[in-house]
Amino acid sequence: MQAPEFWQRDGYVPRLLSPAGALWHAGAVTRRAWTTPQGAGAPVVCVGNIVAGGAGKTPVASAVGAALARRGAAPHFLSRGYGGSVRGPIRVDRSRHGFRDVGDEPLLLDGIAPVWIARDRLAGARAAVAAGAGILVMDDGFQNFSLQKDFSLLVVDGPYGMGNGRLIPAGPLREPPRAALARADAVVLVGEDRFGIERNLDVPVLAARFRPTVGSDRLAGMPVVAFAGLGRPEKFFETLSGMGCKLVATHRFPDHHPYAADEVMRLVESAAAAEATAVTTEKDLVRLPPEAQPMVECLRVELEWRDPDIFDHAVATMLGAGT
Repeated sequence: MQAPEFWQRDGYVPRLLSPAGALWHAGAVTRRAWTTPQGAGAPVVCVGNIVAGGAGKTPVASAVGAALARRGAAPHFLSRGYGGSVRGPIRVDRSRHGFRDVGDEPLLLDGIAPVWIARDRLAGARAAVAAGAGILVMDDGFQNFSLQKDFSLLVVDGPYGMGNGRLIPAGPLREPPRAALARADAVVLVGEDRFGIERNLDVPVLAARFRPTVGSDRLAGMPVVAFAGLGRPEKFFETLSGMGCKLVATHRFPDHHPYAADEVMRLVESAAAAEATAVTTEKDLVRLPPEAQPMVECLRVELEWRDPDIFDHAVATMLGAGT
């Protein structure tokens, strides 16, 4: 699903749904009270967020995992495998697993370090440690309390902020910001801080923005038909615009949308008719039928840190976590 538009601003519908949001929060508080976090046998770095979908958790987890790997830390990723059928614990194997099995995000992380799928996060963490993980990077799971965390990064989408400030389903918040920030060791602020979030934070802030990877910059200035199934497709479209691309058309699909071959063909044909190129995200590309993937260009992005030294310091702290 995509986030409903009323999540971005307050009004009649959010106020009407607020009692349901209070029940959501009460249920989460009860679950936490009855859960005792347990250790996995290795440090756990959690990358999570406050709002539902689209904050940029997976690119942050990817950057953290890559930084830890460069330092010889033997990181393994831990994922719930949202959208996939496999419950785990099981290690992702691209020769056997597709996005329908393990979800799309684990397939992106698998090129950096081993990835484990587990609905039971504690069981997945222990399986990874038994297989040689020196440190675990948990993609999402900030609101999961079964696993003891040694360092928690809270990812915030700068242009979106906290939406209308209400709890699901009245708004996008998974929990009150004050409660989440109390458990965060640092905040990763992705993109322009349009709501002045940084000045109100008492924890270290790692500010970053998306930039095209080497190779993807070839798309700069091209006319494109852009399509994406993300929590916030607007971020993808804005990145293309920032590269000077002419957006001939944009198409939004639900987050984790499984594309059909004829669906992709219509997009490719509409792009050809407009003398443009069909472009999607790396996360969407793995959900395209294999025969359709060569017909579409992929914009790959990476995080550019405002202050790389602050990020390096955070990574060094992760390496010392749990000792």
